[in-house]
Amino acid sequence: MATLTNGHTNGHAPLISQNALPAYARFADIPSAIDIPVPGADIEEAVEVNLEELPDDPTELCTLLENEAAAKNFWLVISLAYAKQRKFDLAIEILNKGLAVLGKAPPKEKIGLLSLLCWLFLYKSREAPRVVPEGVLVSEARTKDFYLQAATGALNEASRVNPSFPPLFLARGILSLLRASLQPPSKTLAPGAVEQSERLETLRQALKCFDDASRVSGGRNMMALLGKARTLFCLGRFSDALDCYQEVLMKMPELQDPDPRIGIGCCLWHLSYREEARNAWERALEINPDSKIANILVGLYYVNDSSRFATSDPDFVPIYKKAMTVYTQKAFKLDKEYPLTCATFGGYFLPRQAWSTVENLARKAIELTDVNAIASDGWYLLARKEHYAEPPDMKKALDYYNRADNARGGGDRGFLPAKFGSAQILAMSGDTDGAKFRLEKIIQYSKSLEAMVLLGSLYTTDVLSNLVSNVKEDKSKEQQKAIALLEAVRLAWKDPKKTIKPDTSVLIYLSRLYEAEQPEKSLGCLQQVSQMILDALPEKEQHNDIEEEDARQARRKEHLPPQLLSNIGCFLFQLEKHDEAREIFQTALTACVKAGEKDDAFDSDGLITTISFNLARTYEAIGMLEEAKQVYEGLLARHIDYADARTRLAYIELRQNPTVDGPKAMAALYEEEFANLEVRSLYGWYLSKAKRRAANIAEDQEQRHYKHTLQHHDKHDQYSLTGMGNLYLMTAREMRRDTDQDKDKRRKTYEKAVEFYLKALQLDPRNAYAAQGIGIALAEDKKDFTAAVQIFSKIKDTVRDASVYINLGHVYGELKQYSRAIENYEAALAKDRASDPQILACLGRVWLLKGKHDKSAAAMKSSLDYSQRALEIAPEQIHFQFNIAFVQIQLAQLVYSLPESQRTLAEVEAAAAGLDEAIESFAEIAKAKNPPYPRHDLEQRANMGRNTMRKQLERAVQQQTEYEETNKTKLAKAREMREAELRRREEERKAAEDAVRAEKERLARERQKLLESSRELAERRLDEERKREEAEWTVDSDGEKVKRRRKGKGGGGGKRKKKGEDVSGADDNTDGDAAEGSGRKQRRAKSTTDASGVDGSEGEKRAPRKKRRLAKKQEKKPLSTELVVDSDSEGDGAITVGTQPTGDAFDHDAPSDVEMENGGNNDDDEEDAAVRQRPRKTISRRIDEEEEDGEGSVGGEPDTNGKGNVFADGDDLPMVDDTVGAAGDADTAEY
Repeated sequence: MATLTNGHTNGHAPLISQNALPAYARFADIPSAIDIPVPGADIEEAVEVNLEELPDDPTELCTLLENEAAAKNFWLVISLAYAKQRKFDLAIEILNKGLAVLGKAPPKEKIGLLSLLCWLFLYKSREAPRVVPEGVLVSEARTKDFYLQAATGALNEASRVNPSFPPLFLARGILSLLRASLQPPSKTLAPGAVEQSERLETLRQALKCFDDASRVSGGRNMMALLGKARTLFCLGRFSDALDCYQEVLMKMPELQDPDPRIGIGCCLWHLSYREEARNAWERALEINPDSKIANILVGLYYVNDSSRFATSDPDFVPIYKKAMTVYTQKAFKLDKEYPLTCATFGGYFLPRQAWSTVENLARKAIELTDVNAIASDGWYLLARKEHYAEPPDMKKALDYYNRADNARGGGDRGFLPAKFGSAQILAMSGDTDGAKFRLEKIIQYSKSLEAMVLLGSLYTTDVLSNLVSNVKEDKSKEQQKAIALLEAVRLAWKDPKKTIKPDTSVLIYLSRLYEAEQPEKSLGCLQQVSQMILDALPEKEQHNDIEEEDARQARRKEHLPPQLLSNIGCFLFQLEKHDEAREIFQTALTACVKAGEKDDAFDSDGLITTISFNLARTYEAIGMLEEAKQVYEGLLARHIDYADARTRLAYIELRQNPTVDGPKAMAALYEEEFANLEVRSLYGWYLSKAKRRAANIAEDQEQRHYKHTLQHHDKHDQYSLTGMGNLYLMTAREMRRDTDQDKDKRRKTYEKAVEFYLKALQLDPRNAYAAQGIGIALAEDKKDFTAAVQIFSKIKDTVRDASVYINLGHVYGELKQYSRAIENYEAALAKDRASDPQILACLGRVWLLKGKHDKSAAAMKSSLDYSQRALEIAPEQIHFQFNIAFVQIQLAQLVYSLPESQRTLAEVEAAAAGLDEAIESFAEIAKAKNPPYPRHDLEQRANMGRNTMRKQLERAVQQQTEYEETNKTKLAKAREMREAELRRREEERKAAEDAVRAEKERLARERQKLLESSRELAERRLDEERKREEAEWTVDSDGEKVKRRRKGKGGGGGKRKKKGEDVSGADDNTDGDAAEGSGRKQRRAKSTTDASGVDGSEGEKRAPRKKRRLAKKQEKKPLSTELVVDSDSEGDGAITVGTQPTGDAFDHDAPSDVEMENGGNNDDDEEDAAVRQRPRKTISRRIDEEEEDGEGSVGGEPDTNGKGNVFADGDDLPMVDDTVGAAGDADTAEY
């Protein structure tokens, strides 16, 4: 069977050798010589023409054919002989002359020549350039379109002669297919729209022509079927194309040119079956090692496979080298003009900057191909060549990128690398808007990580450029887009299915974007960068010889870039992790030294200066002021004009010696660096701490300093603007508000302060101090506490200072949200302000307000506690003493107002004691030199407490005592009842738990019993089975274990004996049957007996099966206690009664079939049913040891081909491989 020769429908059958398939080459039927008869001669004469040595000028041959009036077949054969030698132009010339000679002949004589002429034009079109070559005139160019038009003319003329001529159907399909290759792919359609492009219509026409050609030939035209497969492939119907290619392979497995295995592999590739595609192509190479197409396709498989690894990965080089040197290079040697090979090799030479080679190969790929995708690859090579050349030609590169994209359809269907390259060119040319637009379109339909990185970097550049520009714009949307894009790329790194190597530039961009608002995330990005660099360190820099982990990590970090370490240290400092920041800065200094040793051009001095200054600032934050001074002095020794170091030294002197040395250092610094804005800012801060407050703000020294800075140095100095706002804010807060005029003046002062704050915010929208000033003004002047809360809440993460939390506490207190106020005051205390008496006093105030609001004595006690702590810290502050006395008065009033049931005698007595202390405190405060309130008011409050409240509390003590005595019995009884109820509930809970525990124990015991009974039952069954096997097997004379043969009751006859019938009267053929070995169980053990009908031991035919009907039983029979064995005296007519199916689903101890039947009703119907059902095919089959001596088939038929296939003819192989199902079959997966 010819169709069974090849083996597998996907083209891969490694068991078949190459020699098993006959090779058919094109033009193989052209003879080596031809005899042209000479008409009119008396004897047969003929002119012999050697078709292997044809002249370069066919004129003489044409003259010969014309003079001798040769038939058309001679013209055809000679033309084909020239075509065989690839002299297609001469072959076309001969056909044209032949058509001219046969001009007066019947039209049907010309149709063969016209058909061949059409095919030659089509062949020339395949090799002609796609576009007009450079330097060639358009009128003289012979492009693909030129030859397609010539083929169309020849085809039309032949169709006029005989439109139903079979070869014309195939020619029309090929013509339409080649014409479609020159038409641009269809553009992207709107959702729901029907595609109606010119290329699609041409392909549909080609498909119809191939169907007609196949129909005319009765399905025998394999070229028509191949053309249909190619058309379906171009239409994107890869599954249908695969079916067609497989049909060709099954019908004509010896076909090699064209090879259907190539098409099968291409379809499988597009269906994402990459390994199966490679198998098909490698099978094509086994059959034809010189197949240029199969070689380049296998090479492309390995190129694609190498893309799983980075170019620096050790696994990349062997795979890529195999792709290029083993397969692609061989394909190039076979045909240096093949477009796909040229495009692939061009990609190999591109990174090696062999620009001339790339140009040559790309031009060949573009000009010679009839596949749009290969032309796109050629344009892409030219674009990359212009892109990476020095200097790059942006205009040409953009044009080539666009051509590469359009060759694949453009729009959403275009070439993604070309789209990305054009976006790169636009970005390099400065057209960032155009680049963003293209990148966003790419991301919409492809989610390309490279496009996301580039677009995110463009948005990041916009955001960072806006920070340093004079005109500030709102770039929050751009920042959000950049973060979303880069985080998506970062998330893709974690996908185990995508082998994507993390990019440090993405993390650097993210760090810059998070820097202002989320420094924690920014620090995380930089730390990830550092870890990536550490993981990539060479072995000698890993310091694995150091056993201690911390020490080894510290040594490894010395190899990191010092700039990275400095940035990490700055973020740690900003997050108040000063100890970690100090270690990082120290490591950065060591890294600077090592970097300078490795690279002499490395500028280490600037980095060392910056990192040293950061280290000194960290020493300041930790409190190591002496170490900080040493570092600053060292910097000044190296750079005497380093103003920042001198500024920090002056600040340290102000902190250590605020009276003598500090002011001197400040004055000296200001005198030398009076134009330095940083120095002027520090001097303004110094004036705010050391000045005396002036009654008129115009005379304030600090105000004059800020005003001078704004007028003569920098009118946009934010520190001076914010300082001016603070001055006006404090002045407005202290102004009188007795009259309307005073209130109006105070309001205008607040507005003046807000003007300065707004000016600072215009210059820097992130100026949190100016925003805080506006929030204070809103709360104090406008009483707009809600807006103030919003402002303070936004800036508390930016201004890490206790003042923000204090302001939030004030505002929440005014909003009567006392719990939140307390939380913020406590947060302020945690900001190194635990000993601040002002915050403690604020806490005492808000607890007092909460106690009065909730009528809670506990809250007032907390208020009293905080007020006392404030007085302990600042005992000289008389107003703290007043706060304590005031809280004690309020507590006494609250306790007095509470009902007896909500207070205790101890609380009333404590309030009375506190009242006495408050009375004494008010008396002392009234005698002070500068009391916080008028003396008269203080004395009046003391007299009220002494005369009124004391008596009230005395009565309250007496009432509380009587109440508690009266209700003592009731309270004790209620307490006992409650305790009894609690005990009862506890007992019920324990009882319920005991019941649940007992139930669990009972279930566990029952479960254990069930397990034990099941185990005993299983052991009993195993024991019975073992005994049964021992009874069935014995040891023969040779000492081998063999099966024991038994004699059935009644001599093993095929009939069941009726009651009263003599057993001895039955025929007993047991001995004879035993000699043949054909008992029921032995017959079942012989696999060859049932299937073939030939006895395994004697080779004789078995007697035909006899069906007998059991006689009606007259009375019940006792249950049988023996194993019933069939007798062979009646051949196969015996009824199977003792067979028990094997498997876990059947009980091994259940009685046999005959026992169950005998134990039931013995009427005729049951007996008849038993007889009718017994001859069914046996469910399971045992193979005895005797079968293993040469019986290989369970079914009993001999294996005719030695491969387990009983249906094959002779030595033919099966069509479908045993391990892989044929693609497209109903019971296999559809590719």
